[in-house]
Amino acid sequence: MNRTDRLYALVEELRAAGPRGRTARQLAEHFEVSVRTIERDLSAVGQAGAPLTTRTGRTGGYTLDRSMSLPPLNFTPREAAAVAVALSRSEHVLFASDARSALRKIVAAMPERALQEARSTAEKVRLLVQPASDPDAEIAETIWRAVRDNHALRIAYTDVGGVETEREVEPQHVVVGPNGSYLTAYCHLRGDDRVFRMDRITRAERTPSLPRPPRMVAEPIVDGHQTKLPASALHPEDLLPNTDIGLSRDRGTVVVSRRPGG
Repeated sequence: MNRTDRLYALVEELRAAGPRGRTARQLAEHFEVSVRTIERDLSAVGQAGAPLTTRTGRTGGYTLDRSMSLPPLNFTPREAAAVAVALSRSEHVLFASDARSALRKIVAAMPERALQEARSTAEKVRLLVQPASDPDAEIAETIWRAVRDNHALRIAYTDVGGVETEREVEPQHVVVGPNGSYLTAYCHLRGDDRVFRMDRITRAERTPSLPRPPRMVAEPIVDGHQTKLPASALHPEDLLPNTDIGLSRDRGTVVVSRRPGG
């Protein structure tokens, strides 16, 4: 994590901690840096205008002013358990840390009695574990930033037969599934849309080419499965009752299958 990202994450960590705050040592252990580095970061955050408050003594630490904190979200125990179950499935290397951070914020905002009920509910649920190879964290982050910023990539890819090729690709989506994670992209080598298993991408770097304008592409089918769109969960007002949430095709639309990388 670079320093800019850590400063942002530091503010979010203090926001999630609420009035209890965090000590410099707790923050240093969380971000895996020295206490001195955290103290310099906190100084920078304060100089940037974040309303930090310090408490001295054995229970001392750093807190963020309430004006920078969200009001209680008033989750019901069932709602909190549902969110916990959903976020517990977000074990992909790209989102695992953010999922944990979101859960901490929910827990910090809930009254103790409601939290205990939510925990009791969640304890009755089990998730099937389907082992899948994680991509290299640094490579996955490079891919994600290219997808987010609409930037071309040069990748080294090893196909199912063990043949390694170098490709220049235009990333479209990251697909996260039970059998692994994938990058869908337009491949200049093949002149067509392709699907690449992210754990088979051994190198990824941005090309010097300028960002390209977005193309209209069909929603992917990967390993024979349709995709769901998590963005739809952020627009609940658009969801119709009794429908599949975020299914990647609507009535009258046939989804074009992508060919696997090769």
